[in-house]
Amino acid sequence: MATKVVLDFEKPLFELEEKLHEMRVCLKKSSGEHNLAETEGLSREIEVLESKVDALRQSIYQNLTRWQKVQLARHPERPYTLDYIYMMMQDFVELAGDRHYRDDKAIVGGFARIEDQASDFTQTIMVIGHQKGRDTKSNLYRNFGMAQPEGYRKALRLMKLAEKFNKPVVTLIDTPGAYPGIEAEEMGQAEAIARNLFEMTGLRVPVICVIIGEGASGGAIGIGVGDRILMAENAWYSVISPESCSSILWRSWKFKEQAAEALKLTGEDLLAQGIIDRIIPEPLGGAHHEPEKMAATLKSVLIEELRQLLGKNPDDLVNERIDKFAKMGVWNEEGQG
Repeated sequence: MATKVVLDFEKPLFELEEKLHEMRVCLKKSSGEHNLAETEGLSREIEVLESKVDALRQSIYQNLTRWQKVQLARHPERPYTLDYIYMMMQDFVELAGDRHYRDDKAIVGGFARIEDQASDFTQTIMVIGHQKGRDTKSNLYRNFGMAQPEGYRKALRLMKLAEKFNKPVVTLIDTPGAYPGIEAEEMGQAEAIARNLFEMTGLRVPVICVIIGEGASGGAIGIGVGDRILMAENAWYSVISPESCSSILWRSWKFKEQAAEALKLTGEDLLAQGIIDRIIPEPLGGAHHEPEKMAATLKSVLIEELRQLLGKNPDDLVNERIDKFAKMGVWNEEGQG
């Protein structure tokens, strides 16, 4: 059985939960031995401890720092793109290859069907996203979710295919960045990402982008231009990671927490700046605590957003998308009189 991953700030809660588990085991044994007095006393202690656990859980997860959210976004048990696809959609058909060089396993994509029987909604979409691995072997296979040029070219091929058949595009972003190796640069990493930015701007179908975990630099924006930019509550989205920022500004990774605060990379920060359009709430403790609940929430949000975008004229979609990104980062400098 795999060892549970506990983050530093979660340790006090984990210790209390372990103690609570032990007490419940003792209570079960006491009940079996028909020791009424001991059972009643233990039951009262358990109730008190349960209240403490609930209070501590609320206190920790409702007051997370920016760095703590970065840690949750990187949690190895967090749902990845394929997890969400299989929990939210049906009839997923994965498509491979960029038709230029090879298939990049760090990006997956294909047609799938998303539906809601309660509201009589069903829609075929093109879903594309970064995919990480769960262990060393699968992470090497997926290149730790860091796409190479062929990954971005595959993504673009699938987007143009979706446009050809008039199907909306949904991208799920979760990457520590585009692969920085020299071979990626030799194969045109910068051009591949830039081409995607240009082409995604003009796609004549609805495009919804969701940051489900890490959203780092050009690796994220390479599939991140859309009509709606959504972000999971404990995800992060920034031009640079806190560690890299710290190493540049302080010549050390020790100041990563200060860097995270300065970067303002959480959903609340980016919503206030107009970079994203909506924050998707996560279960208390993070998406990995209740992945199916998180997937259900994301699915309902996607259906709601698709309903709003599907009826729009393609020209309006493109023009509004261009205006949306053109407004980001605009500032005025007043001259001295």
